[in-house]
Amino acid sequence: MTDTGLRIARHTAIADIDAAAWNALGGGHATLSHAFLDALESSGCVSAETGWQPDHLALYDGDTLVAALPGYLKSHSYGEYVFDWAWAEALERTGRSYYPKQLSAIPYTPVPGPRLLARDDAARTRLVDTWLQQAESSGLSSAHLLFPDAVSLAALRDRPGLLLRESVQFHWHNAGYADYEAFLATLSRDKRKKIRQERRRVRDAGVTLRRVDGADLDDAALALFITCYRNTYRVRGQRPYLNARFFETLRSRTPSSLMMVIASRDGHDIACALSLRDERRLYGRWWGEMEYVPCLHFEACYHQGIEYAIERGLEAFEGGAQGEHKMARGFEPVRTASAHWLRDADFADAVARYLQRERAGMALHINELEERSPYRDGSRATVGQEGAPPADLQ
Repeated sequence: MTDTGLRIARHTAIADIDAAAWNALGGGHATLSHAFLDALESSGCVSAETGWQPDHLALYDGDTLVAALPGYLKSHSYGEYVFDWAWAEALERTGRSYYPKQLSAIPYTPVPGPRLLARDDAARTRLVDTWLQQAESSGLSSAHLLFPDAVSLAALRDRPGLLLRESVQFHWHNAGYADYEAFLATLSRDKRKKIRQERRRVRDAGVTLRRVDGADLDDAALALFITCYRNTYRVRGQRPYLNARFFETLRSRTPSSLMMVIASRDGHDIACALSLRDERRLYGRWWGEMEYVPCLHFEACYHQGIEYAIERGLEAFEGGAQGEHKMARGFEPVRTASAHWLRDADFADAVARYLQRERAGMALHINELEERSPYRDGSRATVGQEGAPPADLQ
């Protein structure tokens, strides 16, 4: 690709971008699909009114989409899972506005994946250049790119003015297990015992579970999930980010991307876990319950997902943001990263010093996690496998 005939466009709706062209660049990742992003927008969950105004960046060579970046203008920092509230407060104490800010992320979805979607490395480099140039000319306080995969992160490496931040998630990896018992056999004795006790408690409580692929999700099952999902937020005094229309649209347009676990007792369905999946991975995303049962969350959200991934030959199961407790269930620590551009030089210097201290603490934390491997030989720690940070962060 050359710059001859290159056209830069900003789109205020993902629907304005050709779905096939977008998906071809996204590599089949479930959270990057055109249908997933459009379901968020068409349902009203993502809009200027909810603080997520779509602002997607696209590069065209003639009429051909060669690079794209999912983007939003944010008027708050909710639903991001990379926390910058303290940054916003610090800047606003000086009389300057932190919001709106530019954000490249998947709304309400802390899943690492492609962010700089591109036909080739040259297009990806041009996309980064354009993103930074437009951030500079926008007048906004900052631009942020969250949870890039290793390819996207490599394109951001050593860019002047970009600050890189590191965090950790917990993912389960499939070592080609024949079945769930084969997976359990690789764990340390105390971890095997703990998992078997958890699963027995759920069975002894009279709970049964069934897994339903998206193509078999009928209206009743989806309505059950929505009721459970809403109830879980309600009892916590919170309002859910996502509405019924989003889930209905997602099921209608990409049923193969969904897998639901339904828990029942005494002839009544009492809880649901809904995951996303693609050809390679399972992504644990949403949970809801109408009735509390000890250990049921672990069973529905973790153990059932691992069993499903083994049965379907998926390479990994990502259980969501944070959660060191996942390690006791076979998940392993994986580094994640984010990139941040801040307009004000003094503010950027202060944040850079903060990130330096944070990285030192994160390094100690990761070392401690590596020493707590749930596997028998302690050798399966995979920190750095997905979205590994640049060398200066390691």
